[in-house]
Amino acid sequence: MRIHLVTMPWQPIELPSLQVGLLHSLLDRTRPDDEVREFHGSLRWAEFLLDRSRGALRPGDHVAVGSESIFDGLGDWVFSGVLYNDPEWGVARLKEYATRRGTDISTATAMRVHAEEFIDESAGAILDDAPDVVGFTSTFMQNVSSLALAAELKRRRPGLTVVFGGSNCDGPMGHALHRNHRFVDHVVRGEGEYALPALLAHIDAGTAPADVPGLCWWDGPESRANEEPRRTVAPGDIPSPDYDLWQAAIDASPLVEYVHPKLVVEGARGCWWGEKHHCTFCGLNGSAMTFRAKPGTRLWDEVDRLVRRHRILDVVTVDNIIDMAYFKDFLPLAADSDWDLRMHYEVKSNLTPEQLALLARAGAVHIQPGIESLANRTLDLMDKGVGAARNIRTLRECENHALTCSWNYLYGFPGETAEDYASVIDQMPALVHLQPPGGAHRIQLERFSPHFADPALGFHRRRPAEMYRHVYDLPEEQLADLVYLFDTPPAGIGGDTEARLKAAARDWYTGHPASTLVLEQPDGADGEEVLLVHDRRHGWPHRTHRLTGWRAAALRHLEAGRTRPALLRLLSADGNPPSAGELDAWLGDAVALGLLFDDGRSYVSLPTWHVPVRSVERTRGPDGGADGPSVPDNGEKAAV
Repeated sequence: MRIHLVTMPWQPIELPSLQVGLLHSLLDRTRPDDEVREFHGSLRWAEFLLDRSRGALRPGDHVAVGSESIFDGLGDWVFSGVLYNDPEWGVARLKEYATRRGTDISTATAMRVHAEEFIDESAGAILDDAPDVVGFTSTFMQNVSSLALAAELKRRRPGLTVVFGGSNCDGPMGHALHRNHRFVDHVVRGEGEYALPALLAHIDAGTAPADVPGLCWWDGPESRANEEPRRTVAPGDIPSPDYDLWQAAIDASPLVEYVHPKLVVEGARGCWWGEKHHCTFCGLNGSAMTFRAKPGTRLWDEVDRLVRRHRILDVVTVDNIIDMAYFKDFLPLAADSDWDLRMHYEVKSNLTPEQLALLARAGAVHIQPGIESLANRTLDLMDKGVGAARNIRTLRECENHALTCSWNYLYGFPGETAEDYASVIDQMPALVHLQPPGGAHRIQLERFSPHFADPALGFHRRRPAEMYRHVYDLPEEQLADLVYLFDTPPAGIGGDTEARLKAAARDWYTGHPASTLVLEQPDGADGEEVLLVHDRRHGWPHRTHRLTGWRAAALRHLEAGRTRPALLRLLSADGNPPSAGELDAWLGDAVALGLLFDDGRSYVSLPTWHVPVRSVERTRGPDGGADGPSVPDNGEKAAV
């Protein structure tokens, strides 16, 4: 059998498709007689645009439309005219939407005129290899480009078998995609390691795949959806990805001078925190929340093999949360290796300074700690299991250990009030030396989240997000099953509080590059502890604070974050405690001077231990973060 694995726009062009890499490896192992080929459509699309536009549409424009416009649906819209065989389909709707929202659609519009020719050329390239089965992986805005190509493939070769899978096909989304697109023969819902080989065996035998869990298939004119799988893929059955064909494609690409290729690896699936306390806004794990992780030694072997084979040191892990066991095996192995790795990791924001230091030694340069808020009440509503003082400590320790930290400030939770934000917004100027959020964003209702599953949490009125109206030509009742994002009446804060939060986040972002607040410990006089805090923050007087005695000890104790009673007990144990009144006065002064952050429960110190090294290049604006409210990676799970 000849099998073609396809990843279409808008897969990030600097990354290989994890799904394609995993499934290629799986098929090599389970079906060694098959011929497996790959079509890297996103890379080809960026090359196509560069050529047809004579250099006007560059890889940066691919990112702007494909990654940074997820919440406006621009990437899908680019291909919707091809899918519906009408160049004007959705144009008027998008223009009205863009005018009302102030959305720039010029780049997407310039791309759309090339979409039909690209789909035509892509179909020809794939069919030239005479495949028997073409499998598409789809996450976020890969749906419409994939559907447009699939429709053209079936138009030219009706006997071809077309299979869809990926995050866009999880749960009811997969059945809706199948029943509304007759040219899609099968849809794999959920993980693909068990389902795909079973499906291919049925195709070989010419039998109905009624026993393949989660599969959608056509029984005559009827779209059938088999019961979803009850088991998840065991870590031992998750393949190591094969990126050889991707490497050959990118090495031969004219885009090689524009992008910095990175490897994608997977250590774990699911979320161990979500199994216990599912963050109320998060739908990223879909139907597969159960946490599973490869042994750290095996993960390191995979990373080592891929780095040696591809000679690439940038490594992106797609785990939604790091396996805490990796601090005992995988990370020490990486730290002790000879590789000068540059790794990305998603972690929980309550890591200790020692754990963050190990991440840095192991080669992690970029983490996403899921901070999301600095207001305790909102963090409680999220069920994050962490307080604001701990989040501040994480931001400070990222500076201490040269870790780039990406996060977004989320708001709009049912039950939050303006009072929850007042003190936080007032204190945000003191944080300008710490890494800022990409912006302040109102949450959007995500399928699979507790907010979606339980309307009693506050979002009982919902409808498919407005952007889908210029993406799909489908009735709303079908969109309600097909799409991932939903619009709801605004909850939580609004008005002046919302405006102040957004303004504070912007000011933090713009003031950060030139801001430092650094702690120095010079030799003390007569053995007395002395601390100097050099304040060079944007918007603050440039000065040096000198702390001695119990005040210096208090600042050091508060590096870990303490309540007032706990701090007083520690100072008493030191042997020279202040009075309660003296401590209260100092705490108030230190907060006013921006040396401490007060989250209403605990105090945490803000100075870092050295001036951080910062890049002068900045790639995204304070309210245009590529992550938006919360977006999964393009490699969440192995599916077709």
